[in-house]
Amino acid sequence: MLRDALRDPGTAWSLGSFGAIAEFMRDPDEPVSALPDDRLGMATARGAIAMRPDPDLRPVAYETASASSWNHAVALCLPEGACAMNRRGVVTELGPDREAARPEDRDGVLFDLGLGLLAVDACLRSRDPEVIACLREGAGQPLFSPGNPIGPRLVAMFVAMSPHRVFLARFGRIEVYAPIPPAGGTSPEGPHTHVLPKLLRSGRTHSATTPIPAGLVPCAALHPAHPCKDMQGRRIAFDPARLAAFQVLLERWGDPALVAIKHGAEDHGGVSGRHAQGARRVAEAQARALRGESIETGPDDEEDEGADLHA
Repeated sequence: MLRDALRDPGTAWSLGSFGAIAEFMRDPDEPVSALPDDRLGMATARGAIAMRPDPDLRPVAYETASASSWNHAVALCLPEGACAMNRRGVVTELGPDREAARPEDRDGVLFDLGLGLLAVDACLRSRDPEVIACLREGAGQPLFSPGNPIGPRLVAMFVAMSPHRVFLARFGRIEVYAPIPPAGGTSPEGPHTHVLPKLLRSGRTHSATTPIPAGLVPCAALHPAHPCKDMQGRRIAFDPARLAAFQVLLERWGDPALVAIKHGAEDHGGVSGRHAQGARRVAEAQARALRGESIETGPDDEEDEGADLHA
């Protein structure tokens, strides 16, 4: 499944946690470089993805209702006891990034931003002496503490020098090289990251609307081409072939109880009421799409508001 998804330029990828996420995507005609080692993945001029699948890795396919249609993804999960990263709470210099996706980046200095996330280390990498000096000045302190000198200079440094953003999980990484927009700007099309302090404060690994089985933690996800939206979330003409393709993944990797509810079965308490209702809303929206009707589903149940910094 991972190899097939990597071959498909219509599939986007994400790696992160609730409030901090890196995304990788590519254009169909965009030049791609193979990785110089045995990891699955690729690099472009804008970013990279590299994975060594873990034996404990479990895909979980799911759909969630949204106001405009629905969302879908395959979460790449690890057991709660096997997913933990370093959980550093302060900015920490890690030294040269010897696991960088591209050989030319392996002498770049890696800094953990100290976000304290369970399953993901969010880092910056740079070879620029000014960026390295700034990060070293704030090392040993929480990133967002009032006394950390990084804070007042962070956005300006990002915009002017665009250090690489490197998000790490147990089985892989996403790297983002694309320029960072100024404050108030919009995220670029293509690979980018989001760090949202308001959501980070919740301490959760994923949105409450995402139906991840108990005991598993989503570390990354693949996002196959959507029937109604492009990669930037813009509406496109409904594509029933894309809908059918994801249903195959859902039947193979989805929660059987939610799949049954979507097909009309009664809920006997095996899943949360929120997730059961979401499955019914998705089924209704997809049925309307197949009939050529409006697919608006009502109030959005996603928890993605509160962006404070996008890069």
